[in-house]
Amino acid sequence: MTGVKRKKNSVVWRKINSFHCADIKQWCLRRLPILEWAPCYNLKENLIPDTVSGIMLAVQQVTQGLAFAILSSVHPVFGLYGSLFPAIIYAIFGMGRHVATGTFALTSLISANAVERLVPQASQNFTTYSNSGVLGLSDFEMQRIGVAAAVSFLGGIIQIAMFVLQLGSATFLLTEPVISAMTTGAATHVVTSQVKYLLGMKMPYISGPLGFFYIIAASFACYCANMEYTYGLDVVGHIPDGIPSPRAPPMNILSEVVTEAFGVALVGYVASLALAQGSAKKFKYSVDDNQEFLAHGLSNVIPSFFFCIPSAAAMGRTAGLYSTGSKTQVACLISCILVLIVIYAVGPLLYWLPMCVLASIIVVGLKGMLIQFRDLKKYWNVDKIDWSIWVSTYIFTICFAANVGLLFGVVCTIAVVIVRFPRAKTLSLKNMKELEYKVKTEVEGMGQLSGKADRVPDLESGTFILCESSPIEGMNTDFLMKVIKSKENLQQVKIITINNPLVFLNAKKFHADLMNTIQKDNANNQSPDDINKHEQNMLLNLTSNGTCNGETPQPYPNEKYSVILDCTGLTFFDYTGVSTLVQACTDCRNQNVDFLLANCTASLKKAVQYCGHLESDKHIFFESVSAAIGAIHLNKNLSKFSDHSEV
Repeated sequence: MTGVKRKKNSVVWRKINSFHCADIKQWCLRRLPILEWAPCYNLKENLIPDTVSGIMLAVQQVTQGLAFAILSSVHPVFGLYGSLFPAIIYAIFGMGRHVATGTFALTSLISANAVERLVPQASQNFTTYSNSGVLGLSDFEMQRIGVAAAVSFLGGIIQIAMFVLQLGSATFLLTEPVISAMTTGAATHVVTSQVKYLLGMKMPYISGPLGFFYIIAASFACYCANMEYTYGLDVVGHIPDGIPSPRAPPMNILSEVVTEAFGVALVGYVASLALAQGSAKKFKYSVDDNQEFLAHGLSNVIPSFFFCIPSAAAMGRTAGLYSTGSKTQVACLISCILVLIVIYAVGPLLYWLPMCVLASIIVVGLKGMLIQFRDLKKYWNVDKIDWSIWVSTYIFTICFAANVGLLFGVVCTIAVVIVRFPRAKTLSLKNMKELEYKVKTEVEGMGQLSGKADRVPDLESGTFILCESSPIEGMNTDFLMKVIKSKENLQQVKIITINNPLVFLNAKKFHADLMNTIQKDNANNQSPDDINKHEQNMLLNLTSNGTCNGETPQPYPNEKYSVILDCTGLTFFDYTGVSTLVQACTDCRNQNVDFLLANCTASLKKAVQYCGHLESDKHIFFESVSAAIGAIHLNKNLSKFSDHSEV
């Protein structure tokens, strides 16, 4: 017995181990996309285009790394580090195969606010001659990169937290007009910040609200007064070679860079996600929004220990990968090898690179964002509200900051949804011609009946026919077509389609529209001829029988009115929506109106039954509209048959 028990235990243990191994493998494939595409990499077809793309990308990474480091108010060498480590990490965790991650103008500009605020230029005089022992740089430069690294670290932590909270699905609020306006406004900020380098002017760093206009004003004053005419040419200066040992960012200043960290997390993610989704759409693959939070979060957290500024995907570099025929993230990995060579061998040769050249590189790299002004014509012709959101978001971005403009755009989007959604059309009447064709096709395609069946009368032929769970399956085609084509029946059955999801935003309007439609049609259900005939019959009865017996003739009852609600367009719902649907059913019954639901999902049936217990007294759910019509007229004919039987 002991051996048998051991054998059973070993089998169970193997099953447990295999179960965990399968789960771990699935998790790794989902969270490490490189494990999915790397084993299938085709060296013969992809290596040459990826190599060419990697070489061209490395040129952009080096020049933009130097430029964006200066834009971030840190030493240019840290831009080279920011072009290396984030690209490697994103290649492992990211899902965008044509996305080039590295230094980014918008995140660099945001982090510069924190750098200039916490380590201003005025403190340079006290640390110029002190040496930190790291790459031969001064304490002033190390303090500045410490602030930028802290912004990168905290911004990455925020992105990872959003990944844990599964907030990737909330990106539907980041509409195209909001992203376009925010990036265009931020690009405008960057361009104005480079005016002093392009024109050789000596101006202090200006940030904060309306800082965009103060830059412009200072430049105009310098030009008119000729106050800063100089023959000197600013150059990059000494670029130390090598990579220093990793060091943790200064944690004591995290509370002071929260605003910039949120800006880096949101702006960088939004701009990068837009490029990843565009890449996936162009080359026919999928991108998980939540996984991108993790990839960019790690691309900011880990490099912050290697003196890197905040990173994100850049439009210019991604477009370069498109144009050079890149196939996979191998192109980015090849560019990282070349950047590493520059760091260790070529860096000192960049000493005489003019600052105005780097400024030009920044401006040219933002061309793709600046030409988004052309989107205004498109939005104006399609939707004036989207045009207004674009303009207002752009104004808020240039007047304040990119993160403020992004937040304003999202708030505007939510407000527009709240205002427009409840006013949208919720119901529409069904096209009877389409229904006629659908019913004919459905009935003609039925095979032999099977299972338990009941015998029901067919008043058209005077015989009994078989009927299964759906009454329409027991009817012949001619009878059902007569039902649909009959003008009388069209007046008695109203087919209504739901056009939108049923949630708290439009539930009240849905109920009002439905009740108005029912009341209007129910009031017109009786034709004037029917009313006149009924009045004549009442008059004849009074004349022939008299009123001596004291009996009052009863009013002629109307034909029972029926409503079929087609739930095909009801894609999702909430508790308020289901409660409203149950209330509509109750109100219809109070008005002697049959209320039937067709094409309901299993979740909707369960929710309606739970909220209203409607299934207990009458069958209201049907697989199709045609089945509901068949049930209505079968019940009608059964009632007539029972009346004839009683007579």
